[in-house]
Amino acid sequence: MNCIFCRIASGEVPSNILYQDERVVAFPDINPKAPVHLLVVPREHIETVAELTEDSASIIGHIVTVANRLAREAGIAEKGYRLVVNCGLEGGQEVPHLHVHLLGGRQMTGTLG
Repeated sequence: MNCIFCRIASGEVPSNILYQDERVVAFPDINPKAPVHLLVVPREHIETVAELTEDSASIIGHIVTVANRLAREAGIAEKGYRLVVNCGLEGGQEVPHLHVHLLGGRQMTGTLG
């Protein structure tokens, strides 16, 4: 598979992995929109949030739990942060692999930009 996030999760493509467990990996976004901009991605290839089923939906809860932990570790939890899930091309999803953006470290207003 040529999915960049699958390749990062497997260790094939080097990245600054900030968190990993058997279900997810987290690393900095290569095009940050905020002082803290991390991605939390499942190891399993799920193309979009729209593909989640009752059986696979628990991954979102785990991703949010990991994002909360990373926000605390980055020192942005107290002031607040944004979690973003884009779905499909028109939803702004650039990589076809489910991922959650953790953004913070500045006042978040409007959209991602």
